[in-house]
Amino acid sequence: MKKLPRVLIVEDEAAIAELIAVNLRHNGFSPVWASDGEVAQRELDAVLPDVILLDWMLPGQSGVALAKRWRADARTKGVPILMLTARGDEPDKVAGLDAGADDYITKPFSTQELLARMRAVLRRRAPEQVADSVTMGELVLDGATHRVSYRGQSLKLGPTEFKLLHYLMKHAERVHSRGQLLDKVWGDHVFIEERTVDVHVKRLRESLGDAGAMVETVRGAGYRLTAQGVRV
Repeated sequence: MKKLPRVLIVEDEAAIAELIAVNLRHNGFSPVWASDGEVAQRELDAVLPDVILLDWMLPGQSGVALAKRWRADARTKGVPILMLTARGDEPDKVAGLDAGADDYITKPFSTQELLARMRAVLRRRAPEQVADSVTMGELVLDGATHRVSYRGQSLKLGPTEFKLLHYLMKHAERVHSRGQLLDKVWGDHVFIEERTVDVHVKRLRESLGDAGAMVETVRGAGYRLTAQGVRV
């Protein structure tokens, strides 16, 4: 008998959790409900789920704090996390993704959208790994130590900006569409709005300082990293 995908629903509102659970059961999933981070941790310690539906606003630790904790744990870091949030502003969405969520879905949402996004993270292919070093002029990225420097000065980048820069440096001077960047940086089939890429590119430019000019917007096509944008 085929094992049903196990879904851990971390949601403090019982009515919402029950509605999600009923819909999941009707669509071939095996849902388990946890009302807060403490209960969720006990469930995770007992059996690893195939995917976690994690509410942003929870009593005690927030969903963002839990996502960071589970991503830092070797046992749980590979479990896909779908963040459920009433916070639709882009900075909040990006904060959820940076905390380790694979995707987010804004309340209220339809059952079909939730199922589509869950199936997407479950069939996700792994993005390119960042372990090597890349140099472009005076911009240096070391994948092993997770450090970036420009003209000898260390730069602070978030985890997603780091992966984005690594990919752009490995494929410098080429134009990449938002869809291509989503596939290569976030992972193929991840169900995330392409607009999210723009937010991360903006943050990458800000983090790079003077080297930010190397990240060019190609109108109607996407983005590219070019040495021609360096300020002398």
